[in-house]
Amino acid sequence: MQINKTATLILDDGSVFQGYSFGYEKSVAGEVVFNTAMMGYPESLTDPSYAGQLMTLTFPLVGNYGVPERTFSKNGVATFMESERIHAEAIIISDYSCEYSHWNAKESLGNWLKEEQVPGIYGIDTRALTKLLREKGSMKGKIVINNEDVEFVDPNLINQVARVSCKEVITYMGSVGSKQVVLLDCGVKHNIIRSLLKRNVTLIRVPWDYDFNKLEYDGLFLSNGPGDPDICDAAVQNIRKSLNGNKPICGICMGNQLLAKAGGAKIYKLKYGHRSHNQPVRLVGTNQCYITSQNHGYAVDNESLGIDWEPLFINMNDGTNEGIRHKSKPFFSAQFHPEACSGPTDTEFMFDKFVAML
Repeated sequence: MQINKTATLILDDGSVFQGYSFGYEKSVAGEVVFNTAMMGYPESLTDPSYAGQLMTLTFPLVGNYGVPERTFSKNGVATFMESERIHAEAIIISDYSCEYSHWNAKESLGNWLKEEQVPGIYGIDTRALTKLLREKGSMKGKIVINNEDVEFVDPNLINQVARVSCKEVITYMGSVGSKQVVLLDCGVKHNIIRSLLKRNVTLIRVPWDYDFNKLEYDGLFLSNGPGDPDICDAAVQNIRKSLNGNKPICGICMGNQLLAKAGGAKIYKLKYGHRSHNQPVRLVGTNQCYITSQNHGYAVDNESLGIDWEPLFINMNDGTNEGIRHKSKPFFSAQFHPEACSGPTDTEFMFDKFVAML
């Protein structure tokens, strides 16, 4: 029988949850958020958009299918994960399966967490925790192990994008004569890279604050990323310059927010965000709906969109913005993740639409 050390989850409202450590034994602090997906913990943990966050999984049993091998293609793109490493500060679950079984599993979730020095806590009443977060909103929290107390941290006051973005320009070559797409890396998921390369474009991946306007390119793609988009003013200024032209622009998640800000709109923080694989969105002006994968804590204020812009998708649950488009130029974006991974692939056509515009 496996015996793990006790661990304590403490929220900044004074709530305390007792559990057990199954990952790396260190105390850590961040923003406590919840994800209602039933699967996909390897993809979620390696999603850079979770940087600074203590990720609560509402599905009760986690770890039963282990973790795939961390392999990479020749161009450095992860085969199964969404980045090179775990970005979530910690994972919070109800019941941990020490034994795993899956054709693609290489090791257990607990071992992987220990290798990457990321804490994990189980034995938590995640239903009660999620109800609390829904009532009060996402809040600061900390996991204390070995009585090593740490201070609460608000990751949204830190430029998380600068932490996770690439540090230099990286080029992924397509075939001879392929269209060139600048990928503004604000914390890009690797399935966005895979999805674009599959459509035979040459990708020029640049850091979040890089002035890509000095490059020769056929289209601009704005990636997802963590934290508060209001901190990313350098990216907004560079995107605003590109709006003077007519080259196609597409954004995902934070890319939607940065494009909106460049167009003059405002962003606000959601009470507890959208983090799941089952968010329904509607294409504006139609009754066509899609099931989407999402991971974001901020949203575009529809009322602040300028006269040249309009909402493209609307969330069917709460009416929040799920994408925008320019009324005359080839600029559009989605707040959800068309590449999903893990999650539904209903909206992968967004990549086809973008590439067709090049």
